[in-house]
Amino acid sequence: MPLHPLAKAFLESPLMESSKPLHTLSVQEARKQFTDQGRLMPPGEPVADVEDLTVPGPGGPIPVRVYTPEGSAPFPLYVYFHGGGWVIGDLDSQDADCRAVANGAACVVVSVNYRHAPEHKFPAAVEDAYWATQWVADNAGRLKGDAARLAVGGMSAGGNLAAVVALMARDRGSPCVRCQVLIVPVMDHAFDTESYRENGEGYVLTRQAMQWFWGHYLASPADGVNPYASPLRAADLHGLPPAFIVTAEYDPLRDEGQAYATRLRQAGVTVSYQCYDGMLHMFHGPDALHDLALRLRPALALADQEVNCV
Repeated sequence: MPLHPLAKAFLESPLMESSKPLHTLSVQEARKQFTDQGRLMPPGEPVADVEDLTVPGPGGPIPVRVYTPEGSAPFPLYVYFHGGGWVIGDLDSQDADCRAVANGAACVVVSVNYRHAPEHKFPAAVEDAYWATQWVADNAGRLKGDAARLAVGGMSAGGNLAAVVALMARDRGSPCVRCQVLIVPVMDHAFDTESYRENGEGYVLTRQAMQWFWGHYLASPADGVNPYASPLRAADLHGLPPAFIVTAEYDPLRDEGQAYATRLRQAGVTVSYQCYDGMLHMFHGPDALHDLALRLRPALALADQEVNCV
């Protein structure tokens, strides 16, 4: 269908018109542009409590931000990884989203600021994401959370990390992840899908930008076949937690997110898949966060769990 009017307005906004293509910028210039744009966004809604912490990681302390909703503990736990192509972004960049999910899903959200490329190449971000998730599970009581109701999620590169954490938790036997939420995720080191051909230029996220991100993230292109970099290339997807996967029609990443949903279903994993018609990679509609919250609540209920955790 045609671009949604809201997506069209977003593309034509002063924010987008003043943006320089990422692939033409240095890493520091790209980070500054992203931060400057973030300052123009409205603040998020209030939550009961927000706390900045550091947790131990394989390369040193990992900054996290904990959002606690109103209500009675223990709450479900949602470990969240921000987007930004593993290169840009931080705890502030999706602060508003984390607040909305904490309130809407009545869960504690733990946002993780993993190490970024190119200073820290793959698998640094992956290991930080996994270690932070394990720490959350081990310290659920301190966070007013319930380790038996733990989900992981993220947007774009953060969705990639959430999918990989679910794989690693299965492979390593811990922690027990009950749900994975993959929002417009990066799932494969390839640029040859129909959605790349249709949407590789002119819709915020471009083919050249994705090549720029992957080029900074991987130490070598050969790392792109590693399933912990490209989850779509994992040989076996059995035993993974139920997934909620969001894509957008005018996103070059659309097809790889859809392909992952298909492969999960083929492996017997319960999948809820939503493609937002007429929407863009970083703008998939005002209903998306509401949908996420509505799906997280039952997914993290104690009854009818489908994941067999040791």
